[in-house]
Amino acid sequence: MHRASPFSHPHGNVGARVLPGLRSNACFSFTLTQKASPGAVAVQRVRPANPVCWGLRMHQVGMGNAVQERQGALAQGEVLPRPSTSQSEGFKQSHSAVNSLFSGAFAGAVAKTTVAPLDRTKIIFQVSTNRFSAKVRLKSRGSSDGSSLPIAFKRQPSVHPQEAYRLIYRTYLQEGFLSLWRGNSATMVRVIPYAAIQFCAHEQYKMILGRHYGFQGRALPPVPRLMAGSLAGTTAAMITYPLDMVRARMAVTPKEMYSNILHVFVRISREEGLKTLYRGFTPTILGVIPYAGLSFFTYETLKKLHVEHTGCTEPSPVERLCFGACAGLISQSASYPLDVVRRRMQTAGVTGHTYASILGTIREIVTEEGVIRGLYKGLSMNWVKGPITVGMSFMTFDLTQILLRKLQQLGFTAR
Repeated sequence: MHRASPFSHPHGNVGARVLPGLRSNACFSFTLTQKASPGAVAVQRVRPANPVCWGLRMHQVGMGNAVQERQGALAQGEVLPRPSTSQSEGFKQSHSAVNSLFSGAFAGAVAKTTVAPLDRTKIIFQVSTNRFSAKVRLKSRGSSDGSSLPIAFKRQPSVHPQEAYRLIYRTYLQEGFLSLWRGNSATMVRVIPYAAIQFCAHEQYKMILGRHYGFQGRALPPVPRLMAGSLAGTTAAMITYPLDMVRARMAVTPKEMYSNILHVFVRISREEGLKTLYRGFTPTILGVIPYAGLSFFTYETLKKLHVEHTGCTEPSPVERLCFGACAGLISQSASYPLDVVRRRMQTAGVTGHTYASILGTIREIVTEEGVIRGLYKGLSMNWVKGPITVGMSFMTFDLTQILLRKLQQLGFTAR
């Protein structure tokens, strides 16, 4: 290959240089110059060494991107743009955010659908004023339009917590198998955006806190790790809360009352006011802060300890499931009383109770039902449901992320 020499340029004398990586037996010799405009190179002169061979593959060293074969146009002195580092970084971050959104949405849908029957039963337990009563019956009275509206839960004798599982079986016998998933459509409408936002926000908060505390590219220390989870959960809850309200209403009411999700929104807005859609919002946020914080903190910590003690870079799917289950057990136990308060306030319009504030709700629950039997009602069932939900959610998210990254790498290589 002929060595390039400096030449006169309209913007001044610019030294021409040969890009590294070109073989000496190339099809032709050429001269490259650095243009005055940033991020561009120009092919100034092309002299074929072999008339048959006109293909040129140029490689930008250190950028990791191949410029496709340029034919004929090289002789015209075409300017080839260099990909900037900032553009490449922004492209990677946008892809990462999209991957997190999709992975989070898929993980939330899979996890919640799996435990939907237990979730519905748990909500019925939480909103009932009876001690561990799963026999929920609604008194009704005729309304002005001739329909029958539930107004109160009828008190039943106390029964063993195993009645919850009997309730699931009775529901299956009386209403059919699919009735166990009543309200799951509303759950999906909420969970898919909630999980997508939460997981994506967690990844973004980790990067922000990592840069702030000087831990970019490394595992965060405990306090920022806890903060990232709490902020992610709070962000998701604030955006999707009305959907959670609708889901709770559909879970505790007969299907004759609300025909679909839109019907719930319309009826609540017309009969109870738009403010009702945010009833229970404060206890929700207060509960999400420890719940999401401890969930992500525990899961990330267990993964970090696993790497340090085993030397394996990635846990297996079963290990991820176990780490997530531990995270769910700890986080849900810590935030459960506020979850009960939230459900009571959300369903007050159909249970015949009036819960005006968080403290008032707690006081009424403790006075009528006691601390353990009131604020922790249904917790034993949540110890079964919660770890499964959180474990499957974290495992599905991680595995989906890994799969998407591999697919992108294969696609990039193919190009």
